[in-house]
Amino acid sequence: MYTPAPGQVPQPEAPVLQAVPQAQPKPKGPAKSKDGDVGSFIQQCIALTAYLKELETQSHLIHLNLECPCFISIHEFLGDQYQGHLDQFDKMSEFIRSMNYLMPLCGCGLKDACPSSFQPVTSYEWKGMLVTYYKNLEDCARLCKKLEPIAQKIGAIDIQNYMADLVGAMFKASWFIKASLRNSQ
Repeated sequence: MYTPAPGQVPQPEAPVLQAVPQAQPKPKGPAKSKDGDVGSFIQQCIALTAYLKELETQSHLIHLNLECPCFISIHEFLGDQYQGHLDQFDKMSEFIRSMNYLMPLCGCGLKDACPSSFQPVTSYEWKGMLVTYYKNLEDCARLCKKLEPIAQKIGAIDIQNYMADLVGAMFKASWFIKASLRNSQ
């Protein structure tokens, strides 16, 4: 603002208007590869990643709410599980980003991407919680088995190999839970 002369009314400076940002188009990855539909594969990978995030939340909440005769061992097991699911979520997300695709930006987007086969825990009864969790683990393993040949077809061998790792981890955790339930009261 300038200093006015005596008797002159000060005039404010005109505000500087900033340009309105324009919407940016969504980044696009390759729509198709020679051997398969990469975009569809990535959508399935995002669905798997959302499933892993749901498993992390579910195992963490069971870890916190579980009350049972074998509490200490299952509590420790579930602590390792939710940390493992977080690592799995991160690794799958990095695979998706390495193929130049974006992940959802919030939990709502992840929930929308999660397959409807994911089952929520509906009771605080400890056996019911663990049965629901191990069924979700096995369902996740089946999703990975479906993705593995598609990854091979499009030449994503890093994802293909990781699917085998996830299948092994999911079925092993399911086995541990089933063995704990078999010998419980």
